[in-house]
Amino acid sequence: MTDSIEHRNIVVLGAGFGGIGMAIKLREAGFEDLVLLERADDLGGTWQANTYPGCACDVPSQLYSYSFAPNPNWSRTYGRQAEILAYLRGVATEHDVVRHIRLNTELLDARWDDEDALWRIETSRGPLTADYFIAAAGIFTEAKYPALPGLEAFEGKTFHSLHWDHNHDLTGERVAVIGTGASSVQFIPEIQPAVAALTVFQRSAPWIVPRMDRPTWSVERSLLRRIPVAQKLVRGTWYTLIEGFGLVGFVDNRFRHPYELLGRFQLHRQIRDPRLRAKVTPDYMIGCKRAIFADAYLPALDQDNVEVVTDGIAEVRPRSIVTRTGAEIPVDTIVFGTGFEPVPAAFERITGRDGVTIADVHRKRPRTYLGAALAGFPNFFCTLGPFGAAGNQSAIYMIESQIAYIVDALTTLRGRGAHRVEVHAARQDAFVDEMHRRSADTVWLTGGCESYYTTPEGGNAGLYPGWSFEYRRRTKHFDSDAYEVGA
Repeated sequence: MTDSIEHRNIVVLGAGFGGIGMAIKLREAGFEDLVLLERADDLGGTWQANTYPGCACDVPSQLYSYSFAPNPNWSRTYGRQAEILAYLRGVATEHDVVRHIRLNTELLDARWDDEDALWRIETSRGPLTADYFIAAAGIFTEAKYPALPGLEAFEGKTFHSLHWDHNHDLTGERVAVIGTGASSVQFIPEIQPAVAALTVFQRSAPWIVPRMDRPTWSVERSLLRRIPVAQKLVRGTWYTLIEGFGLVGFVDNRFRHPYELLGRFQLHRQIRDPRLRAKVTPDYMIGCKRAIFADAYLPALDQDNVEVVTDGIAEVRPRSIVTRTGAEIPVDTIVFGTGFEPVPAAFERITGRDGVTIADVHRKRPRTYLGAALAGFPNFFCTLGPFGAAGNQSAIYMIESQIAYIVDALTTLRGRGAHRVEVHAARQDAFVDEMHRRSADTVWLTGGCESYYTTPEGGNAGLYPGWSFEYRRRTKHFDSDAYEVGA
């Protein structure tokens, strides 16, 4: 019976930065009948899930935090996993949204019921219905594994950085790390001193630029606590510096030269062996894929117990890995630093009006309207949807823009007495076409590399090809003329 099913005005998927921020701003706008579904046993999203050694943010903490919840007490320039998680817990507690979070609750299915004009949601803890459904789950949620012949016969230990096995001691082991993305760059320097031999399998070398991380001084933390405007100034400075990466991304790739010079300086400063330096020198434009801020990674590679292999993997044997040139490397443990699936599993379970899932939509052609709404999915909003993320700004800045837009949309509907909203397909298509048109000459598409920035066909997979402050202007107010709004 429908009457026995729990009903909520708003259901939010995810209790990371997006979900917690959404709940705070919804409550401030007077929306109290809401629940956050979180499959993990704690809030925090990616900062709860990733616990590998050295896990930290690659955006300065003063910027990678809510603008409405500044923290003057960061212990370092770049926050580490435990401190970021503690920050999120503190913000959620202070703003009284913990009571809205339902932990250990996995989304099994969510379907729009057009007849009753509501979302029917199945979870691991039972069903519920909702007037509005907001997906605030991050995109880096499902570990991606390479298809390696013979892997199933490997007799040693294997795990992904997302699922780090802290009970497995790597001391004295022969360890293979597959992948050299942002996670690997952080955990390799942490495990290198302990292992007997470390083999790093590199498909393409990442651009590494100086991180310049350091502990903050007690005097500066005291200053930021006493003078709030000082903290705003620091945040604004970091915002401007990071926003400047847009010059390379979508203005003119000739702006890349100073950044590449910085990366080459880092290589020459930190790697003595010219042969190794040649191996780890990128062969594509900086910005084509994610550049990484790191100070410890390159020196870790230049140690006697480390070998960087670029030949590719032919097969995995019970106790070794064989390269495509025939070299056999003894291995006790394989650690995958191979990133994440481009389409989260939850998107396979969210079905719109016409029986199509979000995953179906994104696989065919990634699209949303402003990264926040999707045609064919009434009463649905999201954070960091395609073309709602920026390669030149903190994800938190973009998320806050989307939160403001979504809250304004729901406030507008409430004021009009309306209960149904869906973006017009034509407006969405025009927006997506604009995004692709503006992306044609960006470094992501012309820089000579493959990454999660691009689709298999070579198009923009979902980065906003413009300034983040421009995006914020576009999302400042709910543009109801772009939507079908009904009772």
